[in-house]
Amino acid sequence: MTQEGRSGSVEAMADARARMVEGLRREIRSERVLRAFAEVPRERFVPAEFQAYAYEDRPLAIGHGQTISQPMMVALMLQEMALSGEEKVLDVGTGSGYQAALLSRMAKQVVGVELVPELAESARSALVGVGYSNVSVHAAGDELGWLGEAAATTMAL
Repeated sequence: MTQEGRSGSVEAMADARARMVEGLRREIRSERVLRAFAEVPRERFVPAEFQAYAYEDRPLAIGHGQTISQPMMVALMLQEMALSGEEKVLDVGTGSGYQAALLSRMAKQVVGVELVPELAESARSALVGVGYSNVSVHAAGDELGWLGEAAATTMAL
């Protein structure tokens, strides 16, 4: 079955994304944050069985006991970061890559680290699949952060 067959047409997903963004407007005043949410296809960062729920304001399972965070919570965090667009951001616990994708629309560069190697790989794949080239994702070891990219990095948790 195609992605469209499982979760609806591309147009239906775009409509659902627009409705989600309108819902975020209740709390979010940053147009940069709202624009990022309007641009990033959340359904590309969740397992196929949850794509139909991608634009509901709730966390969704992404495997390995992890979840993709509730959109409103992510939006509130991004708004508080008040990014100008020139930052290099460290995304700790990259998970599915969705927050890294959102950050990529708001910062110059994003470096993601993920403890679960399988999630790091699927995040890399999803980010490449949607064409976000200013994001790198690394499988984290025992160290916090990513020393190879440590200079002048803003953290996002």
